[in-house]
Amino acid sequence: MRVKLAAGNWKMNGTRAALAEVDTLVAEHGAASVEVLLCPPATLLGAMAERIGDAQIAVGGQTCHPEASGAHTGDISAEMLADAGATYVILGHSERRADHGESNDMVRAQARAALAAGLKCVICVGETEAERDAANTLDIISGQLAGSIPDLSTGESLVVAYEPVWAIGTGRTPTLDQIGEVHDYIRAELERRFGTGVGRSVRLLYGGSVKPSNAADIFAVSNVDGALVGGASLKAADFGGIIDALEQA
Repeated sequence: MRVKLAAGNWKMNGTRAALAEVDTLVAEHGAASVEVLLCPPATLLGAMAERIGDAQIAVGGQTCHPEASGAHTGDISAEMLADAGATYVILGHSERRADHGESNDMVRAQARAALAAGLKCVICVGETEAERDAANTLDIISGQLAGSIPDLSTGESLVVAYEPVWAIGTGRTPTLDQIGEVHDYIRAELERRFGTGVGRSVRLLYGGSVKPSNAADIFAVSNVDGALVGGASLKAADFGGIIDALEQA
């Protein structure tokens, strides 16, 4: 059985004052029956890990450089994330692909570095609105899966998050049938590439305007093993509602 995962991506939000939300989350969901992950800005990662302590909430980074060290001003390595307390890292988020020009090859290199540092990878895939309208969604997803995921990935080290770019932060979500079609396709592609054992053990998350009000319906969809949550993860009350829905799914 795949352990369900509720992952929160704080993006470029939060100062140390925001860690009070983590205290609430620890108090109310520190022993959840599903896995909980928070990915804050790098400036908060170490402090968040210390704040969480022994609670069953993991901490992760939002990206990493493919090199372990060197003259890369402003970047952060996978080893640095792990040293700060991270056990996961988000890679290939559409905002990184768009804002920083990260290609599939770059994401794969980052993932290799993350795996070498002992981190688990949450690799994001997803189509733009134009690609969806042109009926190219599955072709885009196929290319991102093939190009971004390292060959040595396992069900323990890899999580795939489907985030349709047009649904991120817009309040729009695909239909449940659309989500199911993509998640079933991703599952089939992983099984084809890695074999049934690994392919069935990789967790698939949905991301894109997930809220407490729609989480239960999304979690009932085939091959949805949890969510990658953006804005709703910033407040313990909202993220807690999503965790509750995942526990009941």
